[in-house]
Amino acid sequence: ESPDLLENLFLSPFGMDICCRKGSRSPLQELYNPTQVSLSNTAILHQIRRDQVTDTCRANSVSNRKRRVLTPNDLKHLVVDEDHEMIYCYVPKVACTNWKRVMMVLTGRGKYSDPMEIPANEAHVSSNLKTLNQYSIPEINHRLKNYMKFLFVREPFERLVSAYRNKFTQKYNTSFHKRYGTKIVRRQRKNATQEALRKGDDVKFEEFVAYLIDPHTQREEPFNEHWQTVYSLCHPCHIHYDLIGKYETLEEDSNYILQLAGVGNYLKFPTYAKSTRTTDEMTTEFFQNISSEHQTQLYEVYKLDFLMFNYSVPSYLKLE
Repeated sequence: ESPDLLENLFLSPFGMDICCRKGSRSPLQELYNPTQVSLSNTAILHQIRRDQVTDTCRANSVSNRKRRVLTPNDLKHLVVDEDHEMIYCYVPKVACTNWKRVMMVLTGRGKYSDPMEIPANEAHVSSNLKTLNQYSIPEINHRLKNYMKFLFVREPFERLVSAYRNKFTQKYNTSFHKRYGTKIVRRQRKNATQEALRKGDDVKFEEFVAYLIDPHTQREEPFNEHWQTVYSLCHPCHIHYDLIGKYETLEEDSNYILQLAGVGNYLKFPTYAKSTRTTDEMTTEFFQNISSEHQTQLYEVYKLDFLMFNYSVPSYLKLE
């Protein structure tokens, strides 16, 4: 199989071979030709979000020319639900545990009924969900053309602070401390103690930022998925997403998707108040100690995510 696949990613939202499942409409049909009035107002909001992505991709097409084609390896984050003809690209730190739980309910054929009964670690076991890279190239193309594709995004710096807090300030994340923490300390901290070099469990946010903008980091290996850009994880300039959900409107957007899938009556997106959630105020605080030079460089790294998903430059930034 030739690795350069995905011929039809720039097609209009419909490949013309959308067909109807056993007398019911697919989520894609319901989205673009809503039968319910309540769904049509929301459809307009999502059209605006789609247009924003398209416009940003066009305006920045220089950066896309380098790589026209995706390979199956680029599709590891796209979770497939065959029964409801949906594809979900998961972005860590944007409610992805709960969305994976919901996808397990949707694809489990009755094995699960309540998403919250699925333990979080179970949701991240890769064999529990099928991803698009596991299909043949014709099957991939067919699904990209006919299934409803969606993802969820979040204000990029809030997501970054959330990832930092989760991976570097929690004592239990020793694998992250070993794999990334030790490297960050070695590279960014002058006169680091032997213990810090060995454990890597006390990385400061400033050191984390310095690591992210270090050209050496970019050359060495791709970012870890917890701080990788949405642009690189989900390839929104190559794959036409039908729905872009936002963390800020998580419940409405999620339940709208479940409604389009025809399961809204018996499946609701889990809601729970997390007191530890990273907020805008918290993010502001974390950025207080970052120099304006580093802020500017970091903004450049995440700029496409800001533009594409319509997040304005944070007011706390002191850009150069």
